[in-house]
Amino acid sequence: MNAFSTKLNYAEAEYGKKLECCDNIRNHAKLKQFCLSYTVPSTTRSLLWNIILGVMPLHKNSTEYIMEQRKAVYDDLLRAVTVMQIISANTPKSKVLLSMWQLEQNRLLYSNNDKIDLDNNFVEIVKVLLQIFENDVETYWLAKEFYSCTREIAQDCGKLKELSQNLLRKEDSNLFNHLENLAVFSSNDLLDKWYVTGFAGVISESTLVRVWDKICGGSRKIVVFIFLELAKVLKGNALKCHTRQEFKTLVEQIKDQDAVIVNKAIKNWQNNKQHSEIKIH
Repeated sequence: MNAFSTKLNYAEAEYGKKLECCDNIRNHAKLKQFCLSYTVPSTTRSLLWNIILGVMPLHKNSTEYIMEQRKAVYDDLLRAVTVMQIISANTPKSKVLLSMWQLEQNRLLYSNNDKIDLDNNFVEIVKVLLQIFENDVETYWLAKEFYSCTREIAQDCGKLKELSQNLLRKEDSNLFNHLENLAVFSSNDLLDKWYVTGFAGVISESTLVRVWDKICGGSRKIVVFIFLELAKVLKGNALKCHTRQEFKTLVEQIKDQDAVIVNKAIKNWQNNKQHSEIKIH
């Protein structure tokens, strides 16, 4: 654990001791359930995500203090990567936040391809959040915590792809067989990427937040239903694809229909007994 994390953890622990007997505490479980069960109003999304993802504390009275500490850590990291000349005035904000995150994770310099893939995923998440939230401190901390959620998706990716196959096979065997022949399910560079980034870069930010509401609420399987709806809507053109790359390009050009697709996917996810998040079968 580095100095940045240690300072914040100490502050949280010390302040938390003063509030142990206080009943002025937010109900984390109910807030997560709200995200899973309802459409989150855009006016309250920031507050909900911050609380659910642990950026804000559950103790209401400690919010101001903890957020001051979050900003202090952010400022320390930004100052550090600036002094180290890792970033410049022309560095894109997404890369600035990536450098800060890498420094906090003690792996700013590396040559591991697996880590490069992880960092690319972090950048995709940051780019979406930068379009949604205006506060850079908030964006950085939300990106960190949402990225942690996606790592849980990554751990279950094999089972999620298996579920995708089973459901599509039942709904449309012809489409399933074609995508199977294109190696859509067996490759590690397509569904894995879409699922682990929550379809960042595929679905427009204004629509994607509704999917990420469910992920923040604890859903992992929602990504499966997004893919199924994408495949079904694009079926006519998908059946004309001769390669996996052609199918990838087709899907990533879907933004003009993504609102309808997400609406249908969420409805199907809610209606399908397979959406239970307790265990992936």
